[in-house]
Amino acid sequence: MTSLTLFDFSDPSAARAWRSIDDVVMGGRSASALEFLGDRAAFRGFVSLENNGGFASVRCLPRALGLAGQRGLELDLIGDGHACKLGLRLDDDFDGITYQATFTAPAGRRSLVRVDFAELVPTFRGRRVPGAPAFEPARATQLGLLVGDKQAGPFSLELFAIRSF
Repeated sequence: MTSLTLFDFSDPSAARAWRSIDDVVMGGRSASALEFLGDRAAFRGFVSLENNGGFASVRCLPRALGLAGQRGLELDLIGDGHACKLGLRLDDDFDGITYQATFTAPAGRRSLVRVDFAELVPTFRGRRVPGAPAFEPARATQLGLLVGDKQAGPFSLELFAIRSF
């Protein structure tokens, strides 16, 4: 199967297709955004543990991602050493099962991070969902990134592109 570019962040419309969903939805105080920087976008923000908070995330607007026959996703990025979660959803709902995998991008240098779909774990609000259906790439409609796991403080993840493989 041929590689597919899902998001080319040198195009400002790619960054506009993402929305922040931070712990403020449950009373927390974290904040984040995906900002266009010219030749890339940056997922930046601050994770606060106040008020039982602890996560910041961004998610693309729902649409068919066209991942049938693909094995995983490759992120072309510059990290800051924080552990991040990549999440995929099979529906257009705001809440529900998210298939997640954790990755850590090396700090300060451009790199390619690959996440195989076989690594994805079904979760609901950060907790494993035993017995959940397997991830089906052909049904993927939302893609997101999250910084959490009690990593309080500022973070930055610069994105050049997200492709399938």
